[in-house]
Amino acid sequence: MQVVQYQALRALNVYDGPDLSRLATQMAAGRYFCYDSPDSSRFEPEQPESGQAQVVLARAEQPKERVSDQPENVQAKLIRLVEDNYPGWLDPQDETQVQPAANAYQPAELNLEQIQARLPQVIQFALQASAQANYYLWGGTVGPNYDCSGLMQAAFQSAGIWLPRDAYQQEAFVKPVALAELQPGDLVFFGPADYRATHVGLVLGEGRYLHSSGVDQGRNGIGVDHLSATVNDPVSLRYFAQFRGGGRVISSYCP
Repeated sequence: MQVVQYQALRALNVYDGPDLSRLATQMAAGRYFCYDSPDSSRFEPEQPESGQAQVVLARAEQPKERVSDQPENVQAKLIRLVEDNYPGWLDPQDETQVQPAANAYQPAELNLEQIQARLPQVIQFALQASAQANYYLWGGTVGPNYDCSGLMQAAFQSAGIWLPRDAYQQEAFVKPVALAELQPGDLVFFGPADYRATHVGLVLGEGRYLHSSGVDQGRNGIGVDHLSATVNDPVSLRYFAQFRGGGRVISSYCP
């Protein structure tokens, strides 16, 4: 049976549970989604495991914001964003802001050469985002407020390149690159060695990377830090202590 796809008419919040109390992600105007089954085994919202709250750097750095105040008797709708195959819950009040898609989503197939040619646009988007007033928003992908992986996804998407949504998914998606071989446009990942990637940034060159970091561990927004254990900067040192490795985007994600 063919799955009916819909598109957002404006930017909408997507939540990580039916109570709509915490953001999972956001979908920009024009993004595709389909309605999903509540018993789907694929629905696994990212959240810290028990005992990981002190070491998870990325989307656990500050509480997500309550955005919806819908009545309790109104049922949220489980959906799945098509471009990155990401699940979440839609506020039914926002269903007035969606429409059936005229055509199904068609992912772009890009080779390494095409992606490399688009990296200056990716970097420029991230730099422009950093120049705007912003703060770290767990679940943010549409700006001006982002979480770490949301900023990476938005920056690459601005150049027509899709990444998976979360930092650990992005780490699994890219081609591993050694620290000494990193180039502008590569990604760098952070997190406990015995867990998975919990934070991600974009390499700018000369040992610098741009990322959106939270209040407790970072700068409460987008900033530039250094991949070094010798710089005189506590934020850079804090993240470098949990540096996991780098990665190069060599394809556009296809669900």
